[in-house]
Amino acid sequence: MRADALRRTEAPILFSGSKSMCGIAGFCLAGGGYTGSPQREAEKREILIKMRMAIAHRGNDQSGEYLRDWVGLSHARLSIRDLSERGIQPMVRTMDGAEYAIVYNGEIYNVDEIAPGLLALGYTFETTSDTEVILLAYMAYGEKCAELLNGIYAFAIWDGARKELFLCRDRAGVKPLFYAISGGELIFGSEIKALFAHPDIKPKLNDDSFREVFGIGPARTPGCGVFEGIYEIEPGCAAYFGERGLRAWRYWELRAVHHTDSYESTVEKVSFLVRDAIKRQLVSDVPVCTFLSGGIDSSIVTAVAAKELAAQGAALNTFSFDFTGNDKYFAANAFQPERDRPYVDIMLRHLGMTHHTYLECNEEELADLLAVSMRSKDLPGMADIDASLLYFCKLVKRDNKVALTGECADEIFGGYPWFYREELLYADTFPWSRNIDAREELLRAEVREALRLREYIGEIYSASVRMAPTLEGEPPEAARRRVVSYLNLRWFMQTLLDRMDRASMFSGLEARVPFADHRIIEYLFNVPWEYKFKDGIEKHLLRTAASDLLPAELLYRKKSPYPKTYNPGYERILRERLRAIVESPSEPLNILVDPARVREFLARPAEYGKPWFGQLMAGPQMMAYILQVNDWLKLYKPEIRL
Repeated sequence: MRADALRRTEAPILFSGSKSMCGIAGFCLAGGGYTGSPQREAEKREILIKMRMAIAHRGNDQSGEYLRDWVGLSHARLSIRDLSERGIQPMVRTMDGAEYAIVYNGEIYNVDEIAPGLLALGYTFETTSDTEVILLAYMAYGEKCAELLNGIYAFAIWDGARKELFLCRDRAGVKPLFYAISGGELIFGSEIKALFAHPDIKPKLNDDSFREVFGIGPARTPGCGVFEGIYEIEPGCAAYFGERGLRAWRYWELRAVHHTDSYESTVEKVSFLVRDAIKRQLVSDVPVCTFLSGGIDSSIVTAVAAKELAAQGAALNTFSFDFTGNDKYFAANAFQPERDRPYVDIMLRHLGMTHHTYLECNEEELADLLAVSMRSKDLPGMADIDASLLYFCKLVKRDNKVALTGECADEIFGGYPWFYREELLYADTFPWSRNIDAREELLRAEVREALRLREYIGEIYSASVRMAPTLEGEPPEAARRRVVSYLNLRWFMQTLLDRMDRASMFSGLEARVPFADHRIIEYLFNVPWEYKFKDGIEKHLLRTAASDLLPAELLYRKKSPYPKTYNPGYERILRERLRAIVESPSEPLNILVDPARVREFLARPAEYGKPWFGQLMAGPQMMAYILQVNDWLKLYKPEIRL
């Protein structure tokens, strides 16, 4: 392609706004009709701005809109690479008389591998932004561009030649992309709240919505937006929208293949992949920090990052999180046998690091942020786990724009007890959510009868199991572990990635997850369990691959999950607030729950029964979740069909 065939468009309806926000949003109408009159254009441009403003928290740099007869795109930018105004989006290029425009959220880590091929084809670059690389890659290769990308991304590209909108989401689902279709118009956005800023999309809830909230929640069925008519482009999927409607497909999926590498070769490969992913994700034109929990995952990320930055003459900022009073009230249990802070200190001494900050959240702040964290997700979530992460991200954002985390290693390397405890491994349901009684028993009898939660969960679970890749001739136990691994990647990991994206981006902080590199996921999916769990030690393979990075005391530390508060003051606050709600008939929660059953629940000890989700969500977290449901209904005032 001749370089002179490609040029930047001087777009009369492309404009820049204030430096105050980040995210993507837009709409597309098959057949067009957005620019028929000045009044119509002004109306559509106003809608674009409202959709952008709804997700203003996702950044604070540049913004812009693009409007043509068939399509409207809006973008608010958190600038990480190429901080100049040349990187402002929507980014527009023209080739052979057709316009191509992109809005994009995320980071591409292999631009240096993609760009030479584009240059060889005659394409020229006007910026150093990864946005331009994606746009030109689409212009050169069409939908196949997605297969070239290594990174975290969700983007929409208007293809003026095809008169279609191309939507695409990263393989692991780190970056979100929601949509709805109304009257032949596709409306999309980084978050659900952007869709509700469009006048044709209203909050509605039906039976399946509440089945998700009380049966599946705080997880979500992949592709489901919980609200009626709201959907999500699934991880590893792309779609076209135009006169032929919406056509979606998977451009990436896990495959079951025989693992032929020896244990030693596997260790070597894992060591390379993990370190390479971390190094790639350090690329930034703004300072990078890490979350350091004292576990092996975040410690590995921190060790590699600190070494790389030191070689560049830069220091790494690190942050750890805890709760006020945990030094006094912490109670060891099977899932969380010890506190994190001593191991943070060990790692800091090992690295000789001094740029570390200990962050704490108190019980009042934690309780008050439950409603805020729900608003960040547009849905009830992982209760105080979400709320505390949001609090910490806001503090980290004061001096940092990019943070690397150790998220996803447990799902990929088999760190959870349901990978090796037989009663969990062979559970005929999602192993992280076996105890449905805790949620179901609070509902009104007529609601329980209408929802039939166990049937719904069973159907969803069975469908997910059927989707899991299989390997002919694989022994039954290995085949079951493959299924559980697939479920973890498709379900549990997605829940944690949702939490991380919304908490960080609500604070204007970009969180990167090196362990979610698709090369790591692909490779480890087929590594035998005997390698991952060697000598009966969870994540033994990862520990061996990182043995030169960590001190001995930390290298074989038993897994400990994200911290929670043990301060009894937190539970007292939740108890009082929930009791006040069930005593008030006007609170929307009471159309769903039985006040008498809730009172019985409030009279129980704090740590009752088994966790109802994950490893640590028990009594207090159930209270917090129910409070979030009430706040959710009050905030969105949805039309309810139950």
